This record gives sequence, structure tokens and C-alpha cells, in this order.
Amino acid sequence: MTTKKRYEEDVNLHELETTLVHLDRLSGRPALVLSETIFFPEGGGQPCDLGTINGVALAGVTEVDGVVYHLLESASEEVAFVPGQPVHLALDWERRFDHMQRHCGEHILSGIFFREYGGVNRGFHMGDEYMTIDISLEGTPAGNPTNRPEGALDVKTVTWEMALHVESEANLVIWHNLPVTTRRYARKEDAAGIPLRKELAVEEDITIVCVGSPENPSDCVACCGTHPTTSGQVGLLKIYKVENYKGMFRVYFEAGQRALADYRAKHQLITTLGKKFSAGSDDLLEKVDAKESKSSEVRAAFYKLRQSVIQSRLDELSLAASQLHAQRQATGLPKVPIISREYDDLPVDDLLSIGRGMLGKFNGLLILHYPTTHTLFLFSDGKPDCGKLVKDHVEIYNGKGGGNPTSSRIIFSKPDYPDLFIDLIEKHLR
Repeated sequence: MTTKKRYEEDVNLHELETTLVHLDRLSGRPALVLSETIFFPEGGGQPCDLGTINGVALAGVTEVDGVVYHLLESASEEVAFVPGQPVHLALDWERRFDHMQRHCGEHILSGIFFREYGGVNRGFHMGDEYMTIDISLEGTPAGNPTNRPEGALDVKTVTWEMALHVESEANLVIWHNLPVTTRRYARKEDAAGIPLRKELAVEEDITIVCVGSPENPSDCVACCGTHPTTSGQVGLLKIYKVENYKGMFRVYFEAGQRALADYRAKHQLITTLGKKFSAGSDDLLEKVDAKESKSSEVRAAFYKLRQSVIQSRLDELSLAASQLHAQRQATGLPKVPIISREYDDLPVDDLLSIGRGMLGKFNGLLILHYPTTHTLFLFSDGKPDCGKLVKDHVEIYNGKGGGNPTSSRIIFSKPDYPDLFIDLIEKHLR
């Protein structure tokens, strides 16, 4: 059997009384097969309709060999249905209309790309956040071209100016509220002579969707999806961006209610930024640029200050190293000299710069303590081996870390553990 698709007769049909033919299984879920349906199964880049059958929510709708399967969420819902019984179908109209707006918007945009630049739509995706079409510049501009940008007849790339031109023309098609008609043909030969923007890929059971007059359409192409009856119901179309994609040009866009929602969100964002920068939409970018310039100056001044502090710390440590070296020569003690400092006024990266800056200048162990995160950094010329010191003693105070002979890092869970660990290392090296 085949399921009679009532949405092909009337796309605005919200409810229907029909008959349950039999129960089946598909993709591990119970599936209802009906004599007729108002639910569009997924196909042509368009998601399926949803709704309820006898009040039970559908999990999905799909078609296999002409039979439309209405999927239920679980087997427990299957017991409410008996083959042969009458069933009531209720369509999620908001979801259907959203799909119709978006899908028809894609038709119009693709048709204008073809008309203006010979761009052929080789891929369509309807996602949750946006839609995309993949435009291949392989055809000859068709129809009656409008005010194309200069050089548009010999295009090798889709520029942003071209995209905006197509967007404007697509919205004109919407605002002119042109008829959207659907014609069905049994064979490919029956559809001969129709001005399609893309060659037919099927031989029979063909559905042609036309936006505008059949003689000079804004778009005319084979499609199995659902569409509004007029282009004006699309409401609005907005292109977001264009990028190169596998030798083609991927166009990101949205249409209908979603395009309006996107505009509202971005308008709110601009309004919020305007209040933050005490600016209107006309001078917001200027205010942001001025703020960025000021921030760059502050960052540059801060960098110079940090470098000055780092150098002063290096000078202090170099002096301490010299004094320790002199004391060792005077006393003749063989112990490893240790310098320990606590710095809480510099970022961690600056502590690393200080420690590495002392390598080769101090024949001992340098320990830098960063109290904010209970972290110790160990530096030496390899004697003692910093990594081995950590490996041999880190577990005593539940620390975590590691490193190599010249530098290592340890992070402790409690604030008093770093000082206890330093004391342990000093005693060990003595």
C-alpha cells in the first residue's frame, strides 16, 4: 500500500480523521501506518512534521517506499492503538509553518542566485540555528537580471556585495507576495519545457514547486517539501555570512519568524552595548574603537610596569645569590644554597619568567611561592634535580605536580602546605 498524503492537497490542513491500517516497527520504535496523513515525513532537507495521534505525541515521521510511518516514543504507547480503528490527527502547526517559511525562503534565495549569477544550489541544510545553501558558480545567469553589481556576468566568487544584492532581490520576491504553486507529474517527459533552475534527477512521480509566474518564475525546481501558498508568508530573509566551501560558496541565512527573532536578539544586543558605551547605533562602533584604543594603551603601560617589576625581582635575587655564594666561600659549607620568595602581586607567567631568568645565575635551588593557588615553582641548574625533588616528596603533603631537572611545579590543597614543603626540602638538602 501507499499512504495518501493529504498535505499535498491542502498544506493548511491542521486536523484529520482517518483509519489506522496496521502497527509496525521501525528503528526499534512502534510505528503507525495510516490510510492517509497530514504529517510530512522528513525529506529534501526539511525535517518531519510532529503532532499527535489520538492525543499521543509523535516522536518522528518517515517514509519508506511510499508508506508513511508515524513513530511513537515507546512500546507502552502502542497498546492504545488497534488496527482498523479511527484515529484523530492533530498537526503541530507552529512547527509546520516554521518549516514552510524556511524552506520557501531557501527556494527564493536559490532561485535569485541562479537568476543573477548562474549560481546552482548543490547542497541545502536546515539546522536549528541557521540554514545553509552551497552555491556552485557553474551556470549562465538566467531570467531577467536586475541591477547586478558591475562585472556580475563573469563571476568566479560570491562576494559580500553580491550576497547583499541577492538578499535584497529575494526580499522583493517575498514582499510582492507572489503565488507559490505545486504541480505533480507522473513522468519526467510530462514536465518538459518547465524553466527549472536544476535538472530533474528522478524519472517519475515528480513534484515541481514554482514561485511566481510559470513563464518567468523567481524559482522553479523539483521539491517534495511543504511550502506556503504565497511568498509573502515567508515574511523576511536575512543572509548572515558567505564562506568558501569545497570549491563552492556556503551561504548562511535564515527566514521567517527565525530571521525576525535573530534581528530582535541582535537589536537588543546593540541596545545594551549602546547603553554600556553611552552611544547610539550611529556612533557605537566609534565609541567601541575609542575604548579599544584606550585599553591598548593601558595594556601597554601595564606590560612595561610588569617588566620593570620582573627586572627588579631578578636584580634582588641576583644580589641574594651573590651574597649566598660569598657566604659559602667564607664558611666552606658544602650545603646546597636555597633562595625562597613569596610573590602574590604578579601573574603565574611572570613567576616563570623570573625563575627562568635566574637559570645560569644561581648554583642552587630557587623556590618561588604563589600563595593565591598554593603553588610552588622550583628552579635550578639541574643540581639538585627539581623533578626528582618533587617526585620523592610531593605526596607527603598531598601535593600534585612534576617537572624536569631544571624546573618543576607543585600545587597543594591547603595554604600552609607550601611552607611545610619548603621546610622539608631545606632540611633534606642540608
